Amino acid sequence: MKRFAQTCEQIAATTKKLAKIAIIADYFAVSTPEEAAVATIFLSGRPFPAWDEARLQVGGALLWRLLRELSGKTDQELAAAYRRWGDLGAVAEQVLPAKEGTKPASASRQEQRGGLVNALREPGSRGELSAIEVQNRFRQIAEARGTAAKAALVRELLSQANPGEAKYIIKIITGDLRIGVKESLVEEAVAKASGSTLQEVERANMLLGDIGRTLQLAASGQLSQARMRLFHPLGFMLASPVESPEEALGYFEDAWVEDKYDGIRAQAHCSISEVRIFSRTRDDITQSFPDLRDALAGFPQDAVLDGEIVAWSSLAAGPDEPGRALPFSVLQQRLGRKAVSEPLLRQVPVAYHVFDVLYANGELLIDRSLSERARILDGLLAAPRVPARTQALPSQLVLALDAVEPRSVATVVRAPVFRASSPEELERWFEAAQARGNEGLMIKNPQSRYTPGRRGKSWLKLKRELATLDVVVTAVEYGHGKRIGVLSDYTFAVWKGAELVNVGKAYSGLSDAEIAAMTRWFLEHTLEEEGFRRVVEPKIVLEVAFNNVMRSDRHTSGYALRFPRIVRLRPDKPAEEADTIERVKEIYEKQGGNGSAAGSSGETLPG
Repeated sequence: MKRFAQTCEQIAATTKKLAKIAIIADYFAVSTPEEAAVATIFLSGRPFPAWDEARLQVGGALLWRLLRELSGKTDQELAAAYRRWGDLGAVAEQVLPAKEGTKPASASRQEQRGGLVNALREPGSRGELSAIEVQNRFRQIAEARGTAAKAALVRELLSQANPGEAKYIIKIITGDLRIGVKESLVEEAVAKASGSTLQEVERANMLLGDIGRTLQLAASGQLSQARMRLFHPLGFMLASPVESPEEALGYFEDAWVEDKYDGIRAQAHCSISEVRIFSRTRDDITQSFPDLRDALAGFPQDAVLDGEIVAWSSLAAGPDEPGRALPFSVLQQRLGRKAVSEPLLRQVPVAYHVFDVLYANGELLIDRSLSERARILDGLLAAPRVPARTQALPSQLVLALDAVEPRSVATVVRAPVFRASSPEELERWFEAAQARGNEGLMIKNPQSRYTPGRRGKSWLKLKRELATLDVVVTAVEYGHGKRIGVLSDYTFAVWKGAELVNVGKAYSGLSDAEIAAMTRWFLEHTLEEEGFRRVVEPKIVLEVAFNNVMRSDRHTSGYALRFPRIVRLRPDKPAEEADTIERVKEIYEKQGGNGSAAGSSGETLPG
């Protein structure tokens, strides 16, 4: 792990892409294939391969407490270090006691600049943590049940690490490596180290969802053996935003148009006997949608589908509609549950809007055009299927069970596709989509291949803000990365009578100069200091845009804005003229909101 930490320091010390690739490739060259495979995963910012469903579930509050115990520092001293360095890993390197004969990884940068490979070839001392051992410990932490058990394992790991190693152990735990490396750059380093082409490495990694296994195949010259595996999700093809119909048609003239639904992207892997559903983060979410699993069961051949899960109501539909999507806040009641009750299945029915097929009839289809995939998808959905819950039951028994308790089954919908070749047509489809309660449009090139994990110009998304609100900043936090040392994360509120109630938090939209100026103001107008967070005088007004409004118990207002972005500062508006909770409720009701969503219970740093 010492070698890995030193390599990360060297990578962080340069901004040049080719230099970063060379450093990583050199590390691979002097490492065993097993160590290099683990390092590829760590360098991608994860403790485990992308396909692996194991989760550490170690939050910032737990890490903060352990650093306080291991370092003997006070919360105030840790907060000061956090404000200076901007992430817990860097704080750990500064506050943890050094082991005898070691020095922080960052202290050896001058030595590393003199020759990385020579530094990597230095033999490690007996008992040193290896990257492989650290990943084994991560596996133990993921399997441990309960905070106390996880805390004991993390404490033991950090106690055995030197400060430089602890820095990167924590960075991997938090998924916040911040050395200017993405998985695509690791792929380039694998190609360079192995003599393979980048295209060969990218395709193998896409099929396997495991950059470590990809490296091992590349090292042995066996990349061509990589195969897609059912129930190992592929990356999702992404869309680029456009501002207008005119801009969209500037990329391709003959456009396929679909509604952009306000749900969650989902990849369904279907075999004759099993269905599993994966989110965009490749998490298995089948348990949240048992009714959808049943609705997708019984395909006569293995298939991988791409689509959007939305809360769905046939009662809210118009006379010519099979149903209508409900706001995201309704769907959110189904998310993250280990078990979904039958009453909740009936209360929040869902539909899976399928718009693509990636695999069918034993063939990976991503290299075919969208129009070809569409024909295959239509044929697949038209094929007769047997619902999973009836496969093993006599028909008389099924009828008897339905008479006692009707079953809840989700709806599978082939997402409607329209054509547009002029800005006027696109505008009409956009208005129709919003009238149906959807976010906007997806605009696709019918000749496009499916490119997992890539965001190009073959798929576009057109949506417009629901509304904006004028809000008052009530608290601020220090930022991360390039925003270390400045107050850039703003919690904001609206009026509820004479009281300000929080409705959201935003950190994007202002320029660096504006953030610097606001930092000076907030430092001078702090009411209460809470480590890296400050409660400030409620005088600064922002205009914020957002996707929609949700019911939430995260904020005292009872509402939360989804994906808020700062549009601009409003120095022309006094705080007393900011928007009210009545305006928030009006927007919520206008969008058709009729559900509630629990707030996040994820751990955060104290303060």
